[in-house]
Amino acid sequence: MPEIVGIRFKPVAKVYYFDPAKYRDLVETDPVIVETARGEELGWVSMPLRMVPDEEIKGTLKTITRRATPIDLALMEDYRAREAQALKRCRDKVAELRLPMKVVRAEYSFNGRRLLFAFISEQRVDFRELVRVLARSFKTRIEMKQIGARDEAKLIGGYGRCGRELCCTTWLTEFHPVSIRMAKQQDLPLAPSEISGLCGRLLCCLAYENEQYADFKKTLPRVGTQVTTPQGNGVIVGLNVLTESALIELQNELTVEVKASEVQAVPSSKEPAKSSDKKGKRKRRT
Repeated sequence: MPEIVGIRFKPVAKVYYFDPAKYRDLVETDPVIVETARGEELGWVSMPLRMVPDEEIKGTLKTITRRATPIDLALMEDYRAREAQALKRCRDKVAELRLPMKVVRAEYSFNGRRLLFAFISEQRVDFRELVRVLARSFKTRIEMKQIGARDEAKLIGGYGRCGRELCCTTWLTEFHPVSIRMAKQQDLPLAPSEISGLCGRLLCCLAYENEQYADFKKTLPRVGTQVTTPQGNGVIVGLNVLTESALIELQNELTVEVKASEVQAVPSSKEPAKSSDKKGKRKRRT
């Protein structure tokens, strides 16, 4: 099994594996300089030296170039302070060129050799002229990155309908597929305003408990099924996954909540067996 060091480039982002090379004594939060497909990047150790299975390694591991120095960190902070001004200037140029795009973030590399602008747009954008103008203005390499609505929410941040900060800005490092079927599985209202987040997409939290809902519903009859309970016979009108119970409407029209373990489906009445007496059959006319 190969030895790796996990590096994170942003506080809430994916962890990437690197070959530790001679830097085997790195500890968590140590800043390092690594070589990536986009050039040199400054990141922080998220996973100290460890061994991982071969199947977790995709491609060839790049090595850690060196430890980051106080000069590197000071340089990074200096360029971070320039990002707000760079964002404003880019937005002004976009308006001037009348491009159908919304620029949401400007991000310098730690050494200022690259300036990335993240934008959203509902159509393809020819931003070649914009890149030329920005390159002359900032005297550095310009990169444009189109992002989605969820990425925009992650960059900007905010509070969800639960009253807490967005998951994607506090701890969720990767977006996972979310479907309307998950909302149906959890008996949630299907109105877009009820199951959509600030990004306008389906709530990420729909996926958190979906598996538990599916497993629980396998142990109970479906809503509308005739069942028997200690309180009497009735019909299932709802399920409560959190308490592992079912809502039963009894024959006296009283609704009670009963533990799933106390609910049993009423066997359906069998159809009467067909008579095998040939005498009862109508003779065929000739």
